[in-house]
Amino acid sequence: MSQRIHRPIDTPLRSGLNRDELWEAHDKGLIKCWEIGRQRAARFPELAQRCLVGELPVLGWKGGVSRSLKKLEKYGSLKYLAQWQGLRGEDLDVDLGEERPLTCSRTRMVVTFTPDRSKYFNQVAEVEV
Repeated sequence: MSQRIHRPIDTPLRSGLNRDELWEAHDKGLIKCWEIGRQRAARFPELAQRCLVGELPVLGWKGGVSRSLKKLEKYGSLKYLAQWQGLRGEDLDVDLGEERPLTCSRTRMVVTFTPDRSKYFNQVAEVEV
């Protein structure tokens, strides 16, 4: 069963919601992460441009890469994916039940965004090549 969270990019940003409504509702905070990405794109156009060309820069959630690691694969949070989509000016489109791999255009690292926190929560820290 699909648990897809989708919002068109032209949807106005929400306001007046409490913490539970923002982070604990059916979307698990993905809409808020996407809205933050949209706001950051306006404030940091160079960051948005890096995302547009396929980079996965370090953000506030697990999933970004600053350099290539010995192991060219890692896991990331769906919250990162939502924020990245907002930075790119895309519709929010994340399925809470599926993994989604992306390859960073700069480092060639493959990051698999997953709903399974255990896959990225205790991940070994980045080790330089």
